[in-house]
Amino acid sequence: MASAFAHAALGATLGSLILPERRHWPYWVAAAACAALPDVDALGYKLGVPYASLWGHRGLTHSLLAAAFVAAIGVAVAYLIRTSRRAPVGRLALLLFLATASHGVLDAMTTGGLGVAFFSPWDLERYFFGLRPIKVSPIGLKAFFTGRGLQVLASEAIWVGLPCLVALGLQWLLPKPRQKALR
Repeated sequence: MASAFAHAALGATLGSLILPERRHWPYWVAAAACAALPDVDALGYKLGVPYASLWGHRGLTHSLLAAAFVAAIGVAVAYLIRTSRRAPVGRLALLLFLATASHGVLDAMTTGGLGVAFFSPWDLERYFFGLRPIKVSPIGLKAFFTGRGLQVLASEAIWVGLPCLVALGLQWLLPKPRQKALR
């Protein structure tokens, strides 16, 4: 898996790109959380859940169905709270879906594990992408803060951090579409 840092960075970047107004910053934070959320299945290791099972690591919680479920719940919660920072429903749903689904995308680009069950629960096959440049992150804080963890961070800086910075830079540099004034 990629680290929580890489997942959160990509989620927050998606937030800024899809809902770019500064007043939507809470949704950027929500997208960062959604991007890291699928790794809740790592708790299964402690409970004896087999890695390759539906409920195992990179199983159902990493699926596109789970991403759609998280997006639906997130939109419902956002609109129940009724904040003054309301985002357009379609764009918010898209953001939360893409942020959650991005988790599996990054994990499918790592150098370890069994792959990602994108189409779970209907298809338990686990997939990797042909391009797998991201070093797999160790699980657990103690294991992460070692030499191997630093190698993972360096890999993620190149393969996740730089593309995020480029996307944010382009967003900042490119002209903004003009809004027509209401009369």
